[in-house]
Amino acid sequence: MEKSVIDKRDLSGTFRDRLKTLLQRSGLNQSTFAAAVGIDRSALSQLLSGASTRLPRAETLINIAAEHKVSLDWLLGLSQDEGITGDLRESLEIAEAQGGFDDTMLARWHAEAVGTKIRYVPSGIPDLLRTEAVILYESEAMPQRRATQISEARYRVDYNRRPETDMEVCMPRQTLELFAKGEGMWRTLSEQVRAEQIIHMARLLDDLYPTFRLFLFDGRRRYSAPYTIFGPYRAALYMGGMYLVLSSTGSLQRLTRHFDGLIRDAEVNAHEAAEFVRSLRLG
Repeated sequence: MEKSVIDKRDLSGTFRDRLKTLLQRSGLNQSTFAAAVGIDRSALSQLLSGASTRLPRAETLINIAAEHKVSLDWLLGLSQDEGITGDLRESLEIAEAQGGFDDTMLARWHAEAVGTKIRYVPSGIPDLLRTEAVILYESEAMPQRRATQISEARYRVDYNRRPETDMEVCMPRQTLELFAKGEGMWRTLSEQVRAEQIIHMARLLDDLYPTFRLFLFDGRRRYSAPYTIFGPYRAALYMGGMYLVLSSTGSLQRLTRHFDGLIRDAEVNAHEAAEFVRSLRLG
């Protein structure tokens, strides 16, 4: 039976096996293979050794897939089909438009999925739950303009107030704990801004429930890359400066099973999320 939850070790192990397959199939030595995909031989040796569960940078993954004409979802173990079933799109192409966020591809995907379930694993604090102060603070690490990010947050809040909306979000509880303590990327964010963010988040969680449901899992036991599943239509895996967009039935089913596994292992369920946020202690 196929596993319903994919953790970091599964992902890196599958990637390593498929990288070995490509190396053997190519007939190249390690130095030549590495040079062709833009890395040095020592980096390739580390990827092949299994000494770490870390995956290479998105740029390296893209180069490997393109050079050897396989799909990224196959390379990462999200599909058994080697064919190119994913579509890489720059973040700016998806999340910015002259007419505002309402006219973006991301907004159209949300609109298309109205009436179906949207499943979302964010890379940090979910966009619609962020205050403008936090958006401005985090904007240096994001490719979109600040105004676009603020417009996106407002759009998502309005979207989730619609009665036909059905959105589930699942993320590590440690992300919120680190934020409250002012650790990691939020180390220089003032305590006042963090306190205001916590109050804002808890209020929205109460206000938007049950059309918007937040679940929290233990990030020490489960791992997930950020992605969104837009009903039965497509999924978008966030890779920093770009999205990998998948639309094959197999890919959507695997990601859905992965998300359902995160939900099953959640330590904080949706009806408890607002109270959990209120209980966070500032550092």
